[in-house]
Amino acid sequence: MSAGSSSATALDGARLDLALALHEQMVRIRRFEERVAELFAAGELPGFVHLSIGQESVAVGVIDLLRESDYITATHRGHGHIIAKGARFHPMIAELMGRATGYCRGKGGSMHIFDVGLGVLGANGILGAGQPIAVGAAFSARLQGRDDVAVTFFGEGASAQGAVHEAMNLAAVWRAPVVFVAEVNGFAELTPYDVHVPIPSLAARGAAYGIPATVVDGLDVLAVRDAAEGCIARAREGGGPSLLEVRTLRWHGHYEGDPQRYRDPAELARRADVDPIAHLVLALREAGVPDDRIASAAERADADLDVAVATARADPLPAPEDALDHVYATPIEPRR
Repeated sequence: MSAGSSSATALDGARLDLALALHEQMVRIRRFEERVAELFAAGELPGFVHLSIGQESVAVGVIDLLRESDYITATHRGHGHIIAKGARFHPMIAELMGRATGYCRGKGGSMHIFDVGLGVLGANGILGAGQPIAVGAAFSARLQGRDDVAVTFFGEGASAQGAVHEAMNLAAVWRAPVVFVAEVNGFAELTPYDVHVPIPSLAARGAAYGIPATVVDGLDVLAVRDAAEGCIARAREGGGPSLLEVRTLRWHGHYEGDPQRYRDPAELARRADVDPIAHLVLALREAGVPDDRIASAAERADADLDVAVATARADPLPAPEDALDHVYATPIEPRR
């Protein structure tokens, strides 16, 4: 499917309102990460940065269905997941800048942002580390009599990690309310999918554990949401885990600064043809939404980012005497 094709579902009434809301969220993530790329290139961000530009439909299409009390675990490429779950720009930018006002008080950086209050149980620099956490969180919700669910994101690289297989197996045994979302973006770091995955689709991994699996094209955020809706409803209603595979494309390198010599230039040139935002914009225009209303989403995001960046630049760095604070876990009061 190319960006020149229209959405399979007509946009009118509530469906149009939903499409506009999803567009707003995707644009906020895109503009955030484009600004992060600029800040990193200017030397304002320490450490590594991994961007999910081109994959916004995955985070937005799935997380739009979640409550604040539901849980997610993200990946090292997790800015989009966290923003979609409700994270604000200022503490996100502050964290990336290493400021004390960041979500992790400047100590976690891009790959380790979390906020328990939002149900964000962490981005994670270790492939496959988020899946056992999500299964545990989902099981805890069930033990407490809540119908909250957990959604855990991972890529094809993590799909071969033992922890992912153990998490799927345990989720199936416990019928834990968890949704495994595989973001198949073409590469595990620098390695193409077909070099290290012996099956055409990760959905087959679900069958091995008795977990129903669905494959969806990440170009269409509405299709992603429709597919995720069934998975999340199944988990919330006690039906157990499911696997959602979203086929997408990683626009940038594995990390910012990656020369990407391992990629075919022709593949990079076709990025505009697989842009989920452009695809949705076309559908919005066909539904009669004026261009100025569509463009206003980016204007709002940019205005918020201008404030967030200016504020974070003026924020303090963590104090040296606080270096050992928050290193060890402390008890967290259970939700009532």
